[in-house]
Amino acid sequence: MFDGIGFMELLLIGIVGLVVLGPERLPVAVRSVTGWIRAMKRMANSVKDELEQELKIEQLHADLKKAEQKGLGNLSPELQESIDKLKQAAQSVNRPYQLDKADSGDGQTGQDSTPPETADKPSSDPKANG
Repeated sequence: MFDGIGFMELLLIGIVGLVVLGPERLPVAVRSVTGWIRAMKRMANSVKDELEQELKIEQLHADLKKAEQKGLGNLSPELQESIDKLKQAAQSVNRPYQLDKADSGDGQTGQDSTPPETADKPSSDPKANG
């Protein structure tokens, strides 16, 4: 991180900071500066990770378009691997929604959630009757 700064420069910065801030405020200032540096590093790593992910997605889309142009037959191993990754990603995205639907009983069985004995009876609520 301090590629251009040697030990003597760091020592000089420390002495100037000690003279300017004093021994009471110098540790607080050093902690706040290191906190800012950590936050900037985290932000830079976050942006870098997002860019790498976007580039990977872009490459997968390009591979998928190539595969579609070839008719999804006689694919190179790289294209087949990309298609498999896309399928796995789609399954992992859909899996939580499928589990939620199975847990709640909505949409999976195609049956009405109203018990049969109450389905034929008119509702006692005047708003529900219309």
